Amino acid sequence: MGNWLRALSGLAIGFGTLLALGQADSASRSILRGAAVEYMFPEQVTVAAAKASTVQLHFRIAQGLHINSHTPKEEFLIPTTFSIPEGLGVKLESATYPVGKDVALPSDPGDKLSVYTDEFVVEARIVAQPGNHLVEAKLHFQACNDTQCMPPKTIPVAIDVIGK
Repeated sequence: MGNWLRALSGLAIGFGTLLALGQADSASRSILRGAAVEYMFPEQVTVAAAKASTVQLHFRIAQGLHINSHTPKEEFLIPTTFSIPEGLGVKLESATYPVGKDVALPSDPGDKLSVYTDEFVVEARIVAQPGNHLVEAKLHFQACNDTQCMPPKTIPVAIDVIGK
């Protein structure tokens, strides 16, 4: 009977390990699918039609990750950029990005990167035609942890822009 309990205990530990690995693997898959950065708000904005207006767009980066700032320190690093496709009744006049935070990775403590972590805000200066415009803007970035980077990603930034 003692051997049976030990075997059952070993199975329970093994199952718990597999479950934990599955959850970690699931989190990795979630990050690779684009959950590294999430657009939070606003979902709708009302601006004066045909006049430049500034809209603050709020984003959240998954815990344990960072993305390069809009002005990374090395030319080969992929900057974070915001864009609005042409012909949607809303034009992006300019975008202002936060200043990146200087971070050194454990693998190369002497080299600092300019990154965003946690939450950040992009200020988009837009001009909207009169009417209601469902805009699917885009945020392009590359997410990394302390040891590796994922492929560059572009996520949709859906905003209902009302020009009055």
